[in-house]
Amino acid sequence: MEKLKFLAYVLLLAIFFACGGDGSESGDGRSKEADVGEEGEDVARNVGKQEEISLRNLEIELEQRGGKMGPCDTLALRFHIRDNYPAGTYLVEENQSFTMSETQFSVIYEKEKDIQYIFALVAKSKDGERLIETKNVVGYSSSFVNLDSTRLGTAFFFLSLFECNGDGTFTLLWEYEVPMHGGFNSMKLKRWKPKKLPYIQLNFIDGIISGYRNYNYFLVDGIRNKPHLMETYEGIARKRTMTDVNKDSYPDFFEYRYQDTVTYVYELDSIPFYWDTTKSLYVTKFTSRWFRPY
Repeated sequence: MEKLKFLAYVLLLAIFFACGGDGSESGDGRSKEADVGEEGEDVARNVGKQEEISLRNLEIELEQRGGKMGPCDTLALRFHIRDNYPAGTYLVEENQSFTMSETQFSVIYEKEKDIQYIFALVAKSKDGERLIETKNVVGYSSSFVNLDSTRLGTAFFFLSLFECNGDGTFTLLWEYEVPMHGGFNSMKLKRWKPKKLPYIQLNFIDGIISGYRNYNYFLVDGIRNKPHLMETYEGIARKRTMTDVNKDSYPDFFEYRYQDTVTYVYELDSIPFYWDTTKSLYVTKFTSRWFRPY
């Protein structure tokens, strides 16, 4: 009997160490050594090494182009961001539909009276945390960042408008923070039909609501002035759709209410919200207690 107990004990120890019980792996199954340098430092938090890698990647891409770069093209903009922004700031990539798709960056080029404008989505790393990597802020998996720790860093997205002159000098005209930290999908230039008003739509996947969120930036005062933000979204039991409530120059929305139970989801009604220019808030006539910032 004692011999059987001893064998059982040895077997348990073997299983324990085989599963990483000796602490050689982190909680996500990766070896601790994967995130440390030769002298035990955390490479992910080493700003110098991260900047070195970032610059080398850009140089390799330039070499693959035969050393040619247009004065206002996307690669030139990425060099500008790398040279003029804090470490851990990047031009965001679009979400790839297929594994082998060519990388597309979130930029939109618009020309007005011989002036080259570039709308760009820029992601900045939060101070004091690990520098972000663009692959960790794009797509479905990254949309759960609000439920996760900051192990991969926190991204702050900014819709930015640059002006670029003929010699390749970029000037930032404005930037507008996006109220989302992960799950980016795509950026498109659209037009609001009731007023024929152009706007930039940033589409984010939101796995938490099992749907998506659109952050719509309306150019109500022209391209050179900071836009007006309005959010729309749709999920299993959440929805907000664009509409024109009070026929002014600003877009409005319907916010839907649901009865959500274990067995069914039922749409109850929709509440119209309109933009109050005196309060700079979205309000509704139903009650003064309901208002939305965007």
